Amino acid sequence: MIQELKVAQNRLGVLIGKGGQVKKDLEEKTETRISIDSQEGLVRIEGESAVPFLRAVEVINAINRGFSPERAFSLLDDEDLLLEVIDLSGIADTPRQLDRLRGRIIGRDGRAREQIEHMTNTQISVQGKTIALIGLPEQLKIARTAIDMLIEGAPHEAVFSFLEKKRQESRQNMVDYYY
Repeated sequence: MIQELKVAQNRLGVLIGKGGQVKKDLEEKTETRISIDSQEGLVRIEGESAVPFLRAVEVINAINRGFSPERAFSLLDDEDLLLEVIDLSGIADTPRQLDRLRGRIIGRDGRAREQIEHMTNTQISVQGKTIALIGLPEQLKIARTAIDMLIEGAPHEAVFSFLEKKRQESRQNMVDYYY
C-alpha cells in the first residue's frame, strides 16, 4: 500500500524529529517506509500490513494537525483510539470569525481546551482552520458535542455543566454495570 499526504511546512520538522528520530520511530512501530519531500511538503507512506499502515497515516495526520509526536503516537498504543478532525473553514467566513471560534475553544490561557480534554479524557489540538481530537469513540462524541456547543455560541459554563452531567452519567453507568 502507498499513500501520499500533504503536510504543512511548519509541521515537517516535527514529523522528522531531532536527527530523524520521530520518523524512524514511526517507521519501526508501524513497519512502514516513510519518505519526505521537504520542498513540496509531500509525505509518502509505504507498507505491507493494512492496520499498521493506516495507523501510520493517522499519526502523520495527527502531527500535521498540531499534535506533538508523543500525543500522536498514543494512536499506536490503543487500537480503539481515533483521530477526528473538525474543519472550521465552512463555519467561519472571515479570518476574524475563525480567530473568535478558535479563541472560544481554547479559552483564556488554554483553560477551556484543557477542561474539555480533562472531562472527556481526549486530546485536542487547535491549529489553523481545524480542531483535531484523539480519543475513544464515546469520549470523542461528548467532546465533539461540547466543541459544537462552543462554536454555536453557548456560554462556557453551559458547556462545562453539560460535560459534568455526561461524566456523572458515565460514572453511574459504570456503577450499574459492576453492581
